[in-house]
Parts: sequence; structure tokens; C-alpha cells
Amino acid sequence: QVQLVESGGGLVQAGGSLRLSCAATGIIIRIDDMGWYRQAPGKQRELVAFINSADITTLADSVKGRFTISRDNAKNAVYLQMNSLKPEDTAVYYCNAHVKVMGPGSYNYWGQGTQVTVSS
Repeated sequence: QVQLVESGGGLVQAGGSLRLSCAATGIIIRIDDMGWYRQAPGKQRELVAFINSADITTLADSVKGRFTISRDNAKNAVYLQMNSLKPEDTAVYYCNAHVKVMGPGSYNYWGQGTQVTVSS
């Protein structure tokens, strides 16, 4: 079974920075698209950032200019650098990856979530 293990969340003051990491473990043939989602209390889960296999990135309008997504294919990892954090960024952040595994299938996997809290 493929697992996505997240780390890097925490409590920061407004204007601070955090770097989230997500590493995929298991028997992996190839990872295609990877991304970060977040869900705040009482709100829908939303896409924050996305990076495809060609390193083309997409950011939500609310985080453009502040967040950067990157990947390290050798480590089966994706990162989210978050700068100039705002209280509105407070949420549980989830890593997502589309993974080609052994056998015929290719599947989406989710990390366990990591809490980001930004105080004012």
C-alpha cells in the first residue's frame, strides 16, 4: 500500500512562514500529479496548489505570490513553501498524489493531514 506522510505544520504568527513536506512510501512505479489541499472548519476542502509531471504549477488565487509548490521526484516528495501567512490560511493541509503502482491501476492517495494555524 502506498502512503503519503506529511510533516511541517504548526503554529505561526501572521506574516510568518512554514514549509510543508509530503513523501510517498511504498512500491511506486511513477508519481504523476501532486498537490496540496486544505480544509478549514466549516468550509469545503479546496485546492491550494498543484504540480504536474512536467513541473507546471497551479496556485489558488488566494495564495498566489505567497505560496510555492515544488517536487523532488527522486524522493517521491512534494513541498509547499508558505510565506506571508495570514489567519485565513489556518486549516488542515492534505497532500494528494496520483500514483502508478504495481499492477494495472493508477490511483489517488491522500496524506493524513497536517494542521497549520496562523495567529493574528
